[in-house]
Amino acid sequence: MNTRFQAVIFDLDGLMLDTETVSHKGWKRAMADFGYQLDDNTYHKIIGLIVPDMEKVFKNTYHDNFPLEKINEKRLEYMFQYFDRFGVSIKPGLPQLLDFLENRAIPKAVATSSCAKSADVKLKMSNLLNRFDCVVCGDDVEKGKPAPDIFLAAARRLKTSPEKCIVFEDSDNGLLAAHRADMTVIIVPDVKQPEGNLASLAHKIFPSLVEALPYLQMLLNGR
Repeated sequence: MNTRFQAVIFDLDGLMLDTETVSHKGWKRAMADFGYQLDDNTYHKIIGLIVPDMEKVFKNTYHDNFPLEKINEKRLEYMFQYFDRFGVSIKPGLPQLLDFLENRAIPKAVATSSCAKSADVKLKMSNLLNRFDCVVCGDDVEKGKPAPDIFLAAARRLKTSPEKCIVFEDSDNGLLAAHRADMTVIIVPDVKQPEGNLASLAHKIFPSLVEALPYLQMLLNGR
């Protein structure tokens, strides 16, 4: 293994799991229940954020009395109703990518803005929980993405220095967070492509994890 890289850290929603579309529909339905309409620009801003940071976006867009806690509870209720009925879909290429890392005994972590309760349910339903050495969630850190805290916490738990970590992300906020943590970031976009100067922060951008796997193999082989 290339000694430059010693661990891989994964985002969860939109990167490993095909859950962002379900979340989007859940937000729209829950907000409509309370008389609000969610626009795409606001939704794109909250992707990858922890709840306290979402609150700032929503209050800036709507008003200080925006009932985020109640709406988010309803959103999660709708999401898990969907998952109970249809299951949680994993992204193409993920099983092969995880198999490769496990065959090489490379430590791996999840770093997600989702709360621990939500992440645990989704990881268990997708049979992924036992495939990671650790899971760091949004309620484990004081500052969420785009601050680097969640990725730095994952590196500490993996006992690896940040510069020796490869990160897989899909969102703008996740890209910024991993870059600020001094990690090598591979982007696999989901609902939104990174643009302009932001895209330049990514080490590589791939359309799916299927295309990303050969490049990851090359990186870890030192080529």
